[in-house]
Amino acid sequence: MSYSLYSVDQPLWYERLPGGHHWSGRVRRGTVLQFKAEASNANLSVLFFNAEEKLERYNMPDTLKAQHTAFLTAGHVCYSDMGRVMCSIIRDDTGWIDTLCGVADASQIQAQYGSKTFGDARNAMFRNGRDGFLVEMEKWGLGQQDLVANINLFSKVSADDHDDNQGALVWAEQHSKADNIIELRFEMETLLILSSAPHPLNPATIYQPADISITAYKANPIAPDDLCRNSCPQNQRGFANNARYFAEPSLSQF
Repeated sequence: MSYSLYSVDQPLWYERLPGGHHWSGRVRRGTVLQFKAEASNANLSVLFFNAEEKLERYNMPDTLKAQHTAFLTAGHVCYSDMGRVMCSIIRDDTGWIDTLCGVADASQIQAQYGSKTFGDARNAMFRNGRDGFLVEMEKWGLGQQDLVANINLFSKVSADDHDDNQGALVWAEQHSKADNIIELRFEMETLLILSSAPHPLNPATIYQPADISITAYKANPIAPDDLCRNSCPQNQRGFANNARYFAEPSLSQF
């Protein structure tokens, strides 16, 4: 389905993000980013900011409430705190994207995996998602006060229903597999912050996060029957908010 939404034969650029590393960049509206896991049990933590006004950023509660879900997958969108659609999930091979667990910090990574510093291991040092986010955010004038809830691509977390641990969040082993793909179509100019460090609930004892391949494509115009736009009435309103923001005709007029 997703291949009809962009020109698959004309990639704009390609990046390979090593496991445990971090990246940031401005993604143009009308771009599709394809993320591919290069090994099983990958994790890619993601933050979104409006590149033109960074006070506007991804809002987890509104995203989940508007779409009546606790997780994201194909057909869902990510909302900003201004009620606009930041990106649409047009493909998700995993079927479940974590929205609740955030990222691990330095103390958790050290307690779980031990420590390898840059002085000891250079680029093979053990990195954590929180510090990775902050390093990238500082490049764009953002700081600790701007850390908000993120999404975790390739990761599934569900609530335990056993009596002795009922309600606790549980990591889904072997949820993502090598070559799984997730694609995001960006609906506004977006500052994207990425970390491929381990998910905070991953129980592994060896630090071996998977690499992530990133390929950018130019999206085709959004069709009136677009899955993400029409998956619920609130998403239609979100896309209408985008149309007003960009002073463009709303799809509802076609």
